[in-house]
Amino acid sequence: MDFQRKEKYSMEDLLRIMKILRSPDGCPWDKEQNHKSLRTCFLEETYEAVEAIDTDDSGLLKEELGDVLLQIIFHSELEEEQGRFDFSDVVDGVAKKMVERHPHVFGNAVAETSDDVLVNWDAIKKRTKSHKSQSDVLKSVSPAL
Repeated sequence: MDFQRKEKYSMEDLLRIMKILRSPDGCPWDKEQNHKSLRTCFLEETYEAVEAIDTDDSGLLKEELGDVLLQIIFHSELEEEQGRFDFSDVVDGVAKKMVERHPHVFGNAVAETSDDVLVNWDAIKKRTKSHKSQSDVLKSVSPAL
């Protein structure tokens, strides 16, 4: 296998590592995983990141954010294998969302307080999600919650 250990890895390296793990010569466990089998892992890693925040443990937070990122990359790789989307599409989507929902930074809107920002955010979210009523907003809450 053409892989070289490094002192410090990049995002591209992590994406490549996931591809190697899922490859025919990769890890048996990683090759067996699917979205549903990884669901509990995703939740666990998220809760561990929250614990690090709650305990003000920045070392643990760095580790747990990495674990959450790995879950995102893993799920993105599963989708790429099916030809539906890849990690770059996830990045593109969230970047577009941040630009769209911050018109006071990336556009002409004015938001002088955090409350102004939240009012704008909610209005933009309603518009982009086609929520016409409060009932539509409630229907959009994930059943997993």
